[in-house]
Amino acid sequence: MNSVIFLGTPQFGATVLEGLVKAGYDVKAVVTQPDKKVGRKQKIVYSPVKDLALKHGLPLYQPPRLSRSEELDEVLMNICPDFIVTAAFGQFLPSRFLKTAKIAAVNVHGSLLPKYRGGAPIQYALRNGDKETGVTIMEMVKEMDAGDMYAQATLPISEEDTAGTVFEKLAPLGSQLLLETLPKIADGSCQKQPQDPDQVVFSPTISKAEERILTSMTAEEAKNLVRALNPDPGAYLLVKGQRLKVWRAEVASDNSSLPAGCLLTNSGRFAISFADNTVLNLLEVQPTGKKAMKIKDFLNGQGKKFVPGERIVDEDKD
Repeated sequence: MNSVIFLGTPQFGATVLEGLVKAGYDVKAVVTQPDKKVGRKQKIVYSPVKDLALKHGLPLYQPPRLSRSEELDEVLMNICPDFIVTAAFGQFLPSRFLKTAKIAAVNVHGSLLPKYRGGAPIQYALRNGDKETGVTIMEMVKEMDAGDMYAQATLPISEEDTAGTVFEKLAPLGSQLLLETLPKIADGSCQKQPQDPDQVVFSPTISKAEERILTSMTAEEAKNLVRALNPDPGAYLLVKGQRLKVWRAEVASDNSSLPAGCLLTNSGRFAISFADNTVLNLLEVQPTGKKAMKIKDFLNGQGKKFVPGERIVDEDKD
């Protein structure tokens, strides 16, 4: 079976790596991001890819910056595997390293390229209200996500999907497509297709400022932002100077003549007016310093302190 160097970090990457291991590929090395410290106690957390590599006893490397690491020059450059495979790694790979692959260096990318090149393709698909997404197996080149495409598979997006659920669905789809495609690349039967430069759409990492739900959005746009940023990092409203994270929301069937940012009702539902007379029902929220809660629990506590008809969403400060 062909040899592989694998690079990835989150669960999406772990699922792809698991597929390679189970299929019998000779994984010579696994590269993932360094461990993170999370929470007030700064607990060290391994990436899902690291957990899987340790489970299978695979050689593991965690350079903070691959392009300037001793591991690259002293180990990885000398392996010369048949394939270099990446799946949500999170770092640029030096061209000199990519060229050490005897057959090909390929990436499992979570979009239907050339749409959504970059680090947040799933989030952009949800934020933009797309009805489908997919996976592309592509050749890795120096320019981000610009290589020729070997294969694609599509996935419908439901109204209930979040970034988390789409990731969960795309991971096995990407693993399966990769395992179907690698043998065809190896035997020369897989024809590469160049990306149409006129169809390129970029999806850079979501900025902190973009996490905020603005009342200049329609209710549909606000709901899609909530879906795109669930489960991480979460979208939020600024309500009377306090951040209120919104984990689930729905577009209400009724409209409102109130200015955007006003509370319609806090009786049975928590409904806020948005642009174009649209209304958003908040379904699950998280006040600052508290755990996420269903809206009925929020209404039993803080929700009643707001008066229907008043503007509760701040626009000009954070």
